[in-house]
Amino acid sequence: MTCEVVELIADGPYAAAVNNLAHSLSRPQVGTVLREWRAARRLSQLDLALDAGISPRHLSCIETGKAQPSRDVVTRLADALDMPLRERNALLVAAGYAPRYPETALATPELAQVRRAIEFILAQQEPYPAFVLNRRWDVLMANEAALRVNGYVMHGRASAHRNMIRQIFDPDDLRAAVANWEEVAGDLIHHLHAEVAAAPSDLAARALLNEVLAYPGVPARWRRRDLDTAPAPLLTTVLQRDDRQLRFFSTITTFGTPRDVTLDELRIECCFPVDEATVQLCRELAAAPQP
Repeated sequence: MTCEVVELIADGPYAAAVNNLAHSLSRPQVGTVLREWRAARRLSQLDLALDAGISPRHLSCIETGKAQPSRDVVTRLADALDMPLRERNALLVAAGYAPRYPETALATPELAQVRRAIEFILAQQEPYPAFVLNRRWDVLMANEAALRVNGYVMHGRASAHRNMIRQIFDPDDLRAAVANWEEVAGDLIHHLHAEVAAAPSDLAARALLNEVLAYPGVPARWRRRDLDTAPAPLLTTVLQRDDRQLRFFSTITTFGTPRDVTLDELRIECCFPVDEATVQLCRELAAAPQP
């Protein structure tokens, strides 16, 4: 009898109800997510309620779990918090709704036009480096100039990482070729701290921050977020091999008003030479026979 009951529960409609209940219990509560984001944005309940066009009492009830927000209210709260598309989806799921924004792989036919546009930008940047990065600083695409410059400063060795931050922080990777490493790495840490603070539910960003802080030679002061020092408006990255240097500053291109998570998180970083010596060396590398 017991075995029959167990089998009935495991296979019958009751199982679906149990699974749904378990899923809802493991899912972050919408009120918890909202409180985290409101704290990250340094907004009071009154501020957020006014920005979203709802009453402070209603927001308080949502945060304490006494009220269930409508899909429209969730959208207005996400707008007021200026949440990225991935986090908007997470907020909708936490409130019990289906995600709104798709996440399409860059290699799929649906994004073929976008991919062609990116390839055009990368090609136009020659003979200077350009990269396509996602929100976790993974290098998704790079032009030939980026590969040439990396190969040159690393004496022909390939990078061990596909992640730009890991490349900069790993002593056995690109870090050894960055002449002004502390300045460059400090700027990256500043941005990574800001991303973690701005998106408290992004556990991957927090894990990446903890990982790179554990590399040898990383200053202990970088473990704390520096709120007093603003990042430099223009950062020069100096790459060195023997007695020759390449000096670049970068611009970041993003997609305006994206409606896809992938596009919302894409960044195209284009490097420009700071001096004539860098221009000349990049041209030399482009003209040299490739192995």
